[in-house]
Amino acid sequence: MLNKVEICGVNTSKLPLLSNERIMQLFKRMQEGDAEARQELIAGNLRLVLSVIQRFNNRGENADDLFQVGCIGLIKAIDNFDLSQGVRLSTYAVPMIIGEIRRYLRDNNAIRVSRSLRDIAYKALQAREALPNSLNRERKIAEIAKEIGLPEEDIVFAMDAISEPMSLFEPIYNDGGDPIYVMDQVSDEKEEEKHWLESLNIREGLFKLGEREKRIINLRFFVGKTQMEVAEEIGISQAQVSRLEKGALNQLRKYI
Repeated sequence: MLNKVEICGVNTSKLPLLSNERIMQLFKRMQEGDAEARQELIAGNLRLVLSVIQRFNNRGENADDLFQVGCIGLIKAIDNFDLSQGVRLSTYAVPMIIGEIRRYLRDNNAIRVSRSLRDIAYKALQAREALPNSLNRERKIAEIAKEIGLPEEDIVFAMDAISEPMSLFEPIYNDGGDPIYVMDQVSDEKEEEKHWLESLNIREGLFKLGEREKRIINLRFFVGKTQMEVAEEIGISQAQVSRLEKGALNQLRKYI
């Protein structure tokens, strides 16, 4: 997608770029009923759509499809843009384009979500935005449930159902070196089971050791003392501690 030059028959390398001053002029003409000004506004802002769909290049979706859906979002933004708000068109249009693409991806997801669940989720989202927020915090599920008159469990289930799945190869951090992906943060149950079994085997092995060997292993590897410190505490030489420690470790290895 990133290297695609032509999308939906549009040569992206030749897309026009409008200045903010020109955009304002075209909007004034469009509000007066000039259809050509509207068409120029759409064509002159297709680069916004192109930049947005690049954010979704890891979804495996067809670039042409995403571009067409993004254009719908752009057209909606242009038709609903309010000059009196004093914001740039791009500031208003980009969220509209992203929202349109996300709706498309959600509605065409292989994991089908029932209409009733989507309706509940959208009501919850609207209620969350509509509720007064004097405490400057995110609304709790209990408050949303009370507002729309539905059980909390239904709202949680519906919100989970419409949430977008995340790719395991989605980068979550990059400090200029190798990025960290989602899969790097996912625990491996088999690996956890392996560590759990090893800890059981070590515990069982410790019971097989003599009291002095067990004390040395505890002081060395669980308390963190040096061989010299262990020798002073037990009352033997450092050489003896080293010999006993080595023998105890060899014994433990039989159980791992």
